[in-house]
Amino acid sequence: MVVRLGGRTVIDGLSLRAEPGRVTALLGPNGAGKTTLIRCCTGILTPDSGTVRILGEDAATACATGRVGMMPQTTGAWSGVKPLELLHYLASLHTHPLPIEPLAERLGLDGFASTPYRRLSGGQQQAVNLAGALVGRPELVFLDEPTAGMDPHSRRSVWALVEDLRDAGVSVLLTTHLMDEAATLADRIWIIDHGRIALSGTVGELTADGHSLEDVFLANTDARMHP
Repeated sequence: MVVRLGGRTVIDGLSLRAEPGRVTALLGPNGAGKTTLIRCCTGILTPDSGTVRILGEDAATACATGRVGMMPQTTGAWSGVKPLELLHYLASLHTHPLPIEPLAERLGLDGFASTPYRRLSGGQQQAVNLAGALVGRPELVFLDEPTAGMDPHSRRSVWALVEDLRDAGVSVLLTTHLMDEAATLADRIWIIDHGRIALSGTVGELTADGHSLEDVFLANTDARMHP
């Protein structure tokens, strides 16, 4: 797959497969193409060349039928709405949504249910984004840096939820900059840089020589900032 944006090649011949019912982690520096890839997989962007197949269908069809959930890093569209109002609205778009109250309780939304989305902390917004991605009972969910801005307690709660999703047969593809998060959750890891696959494998395969996952990441990607 190739994607060009603003005259720059953002995705450059990238090809990967996320196994059904597994957690797939996509690692890469800022600007490596992770979010662009997710946008292609959810029908927001159309690749300049190549194809995207989601659950055996093209991306737009799979997303339109509610089989796919998407948790973005940020969303300005939800600025003035309150968390539970949003979830009830999103639930109304699906035939068999999850019950709102248990989902909100698990993600701690009750503590800020009356606060408009724009006034929530970054971690609280992420919790709302996650709930929105899951409320429709997707078969596949994309999580773009799902625990960014969360405190350690909230982060561990999200990890447990991701593991429960996998146990229930839901396929998960997540991006993260947290090596411990990837090592804990991922059945398979893909490291990308400059829009290309640099390396892939299980955590055990990638660290078999005794190096940490962070060491492997650093050795196979370029620094965007220099000391």
